[in-house]
Amino acid sequence: MAPEARAVRRHLLARPAIAALAAFASGCTSVATAHVRARKSPIVLVHGAWYGGWCWKKLTPLLEQEGHAVFAPTLTGLGDRAHQSRSDIDLDLHVRDVLAMLDAEDLTDATLVGHSYGGFVIAAVAQRARPRLKQLIYLDAFVPDAGRRVVDYLLPLERRQSIVKAGEETGFVAPIPPQAHGVTDAQDIAWITPRLARQPFATFTQPMPLAPEGHVSLPSSYIACAQSAGGAFGPFAARLRNDPGWRFRELATGHNAMVIAPQLLARVLIELA
Repeated sequence: MAPEARAVRRHLLARPAIAALAAFASGCTSVATAHVRARKSPIVLVHGAWYGGWCWKKLTPLLEQEGHAVFAPTLTGLGDRAHQSRSDIDLDLHVRDVLAMLDAEDLTDATLVGHSYGGFVIAAVAQRARPRLKQLIYLDAFVPDAGRRVVDYLLPLERRQSIVKAGEETGFVAPIPPQAHGVTDAQDIAWITPRLARQPFATFTQPMPLAPEGHVSLPSSYIACAQSAGGAFGPFAARLRNDPGWRFRELATGHNAMVIAPQLLARVLIELA
């Protein structure tokens, strides 16, 4: 066989081996990348009053694309658990919902995100699940002091009085229309409205528990929605904006940022987490 022919034959025989090595190297890289991505902090998203785990539908895949395992539990009596609704459901039961999920999934180093009323829930969860958590992120949410209740923070006062009156009479608080939370897109409104559920009034009247003795607070961040129409969350943003103990971010969106601007919210959460 001529030298040129032998060279061509060696080249052709080598090509499958080179391809195999390339595939192996690529596979190793993919495995290594997946391993690194899988090590990112899991994110637990806790919804607010009247909503359910469904409200994070637009946001969840954006966080998962960045390698975070995402969990969006629905609190008892709301969302797909509305059939369990009853007037004696309180803050403590919602806290136990999240604690049970953390235990069942055996989560550690988790970032806990609470939206709106969910701020009460994550603050209480942090007192009882400190070893499982990495940090807290309050998304346009209540940051409760010990002994305070949701109704203590509701603004304006006329709204507070109306909610208290309805709650005492019926045991529940009727949902607020999504438009009042900054949602303007007709398709979003049509998606949200039939999924809203009555909020058990006891969740608004049970005081935030005292932190146990020796409790160590977690690193915390606050994301304010600058176009929020509710009024109740402005005082928290004003207080924490320049607090050196907090990371503060502000979004030019309405209160329901996970529906209105999921991409923008995802970027901020990924940065913080």
